[in-house]
Amino acid sequence: MALYSIKKKVWIWKALDRYSRKCIAWVVGQRDEATFRRLYDKVKHRSARYFTDAWEVYQKVLPREQHTVGKAYTTAIEQDNANTRHFLARMTRRTKVVSKSAAMVDLSLRIQYHLAMPENYRLWQAKIMGIF
Repeated sequence: MALYSIKKKVWIWKALDRYSRKCIAWVVGQRDEATFRRLYDKVKHRSARYFTDAWEVYQKVLPREQHTVGKAYTTAIEQDNANTRHFLARMTRRTKVVSKSAAMVDLSLRIQYHLAMPENYRLWQAKIMGIF
């Protein structure tokens, strides 16, 4: 998923657990092999199968025996990307909401995924509702 700004694009690379549909890791950076390697370094210790589209960077980095190319198994990540765009207005293409620096994007993702866990959401909900 790309974030657009006038000067440059910032890309979010995510890894999802296919069964729980939870984001297990992400990195923010450019759309290049070095940025994808940073993501892979975060998840390579797992004995996992990787499902991607046919973009060449994936084939350079991921082990061939663990990699499946095709759109059939990428719907979960696309749904997660859509949720990110929905919940964080800065992820839309033509927004004037806030900064699109890599650090701010990373912090926003941390908040989004933290509050996506019901137990965390309930704690914050109780605090916020306490002021009304």
